[in-house]
Amino acid sequence: MKERIIITHAMKKYGDAVIIPNLSVEIKEGEFFTLLGPSGCGKTTLLRMIAGFNSIEGGDFYFNDNRINDIDPAKRNIGMVFQNYAIFPHLSVRKNVEFGLKNRKLAKDEITKRAEEYLKLMQIEELAERMPEKLSGGQQQRVALARALCIEPHVLLMDEPLSNLDAKLRVEMRTVIKNIQHSVGITTVYVTHDQEEAMAISDRIAVMKDGIIQHIGTPQNIYQRPANLFVSTFIGRSNIFDGGLVVKDGKTFLKLGEYETAIQKVQDKYRGNQKIIASIRPEELLMHREPGKGIKAIIDDCVFLGLNTHYFMHLEDGKEVESIQESTIDSIIAPGTEISLSLNVDKINLFTADGSVNILQGVRNDCATN
Repeated sequence: MKERIIITHAMKKYGDAVIIPNLSVEIKEGEFFTLLGPSGCGKTTLLRMIAGFNSIEGGDFYFNDNRINDIDPAKRNIGMVFQNYAIFPHLSVRKNVEFGLKNRKLAKDEITKRAEEYLKLMQIEELAERMPEKLSGGQQQRVALARALCIEPHVLLMDEPLSNLDAKLRVEMRTVIKNIQHSVGITTVYVTHDQEEAMAISDRIAVMKDGIIQHIGTPQNIYQRPANLFVSTFIGRSNIFDGGLVVKDGKTFLKLGEYETAIQKVQDKYRGNQKIIASIRPEELLMHREPGKGIKAIIDDCVFLGLNTHYFMHLEDGKEVESIQESTIDSIIAPGTEISLSLNVDKINLFTADGSVNILQGVRNDCATN
């Protein structure tokens, strides 16, 4: 059975400190939903409220039509995977996987059958009799995931499950987790501060700051049209410019210093002379070897990374910016070279002067407050 998770007006307090002031979100049946944000933003707190490990000071939590606020954690039928694996060191892999099934007092044959099924699903059947101390970090995480799924929970909760693994193993395990989740089809809530990890595995992402969800959307939505400046700077890297919009003869232009270019996709209600903030990702800042074709810049450094080369430069006012260009044969631009920069205006993002709203068309935000 797949569960839809509905949270309305959730509040979490520790003493007088409000961690989550008023949060509402709906997570779809069978969805891989990620809570993403910096440390202290409330993502793990919210996950623990869903699990029943944290008290709820306000609001309502539902699995489908069942309000779970006062239901004991053991009766919520959730699977939980932790950052530190939390597998039992004195039990073999097989006995770890069987643990939840034995607690539910299933028949011995059913326990054996299900354990075998999930050992195979996680590709650890050959490790079944091994003790945890003989396992790598990735293998231990597979055991933890098999144990969580073996009880066939309605909801799977995962709290920073890959943060203790090395970079290569993190990439491998996020692929495993995504594939397993899709094959099992279980509603999954995943917590991470790693934006790349969130982009790689999620159906939808909720970006959080100070206990408030800023933007809910697909990885593509959030990267291409972030709802506000915080989301834009948290997801990926961006060059941030103070600029202005200028309307002339019915046309709208973006002005950055002396540089001016037509901009087509401004929402009607924001078409007017005003100060704005431009967020321009490194791949959206286009380089030209001929000076005088745009914004003047001087190359300070470059880093060749195979497919792409990263250029670091400064503008006439001293502002430092970064551009990423596809590498070509024997054509790296040397430090000290003067170049010109222009913009891929179809991809850049523009925000109100306080950074609170993206003024371009195409923002898709599933936040309950929008």
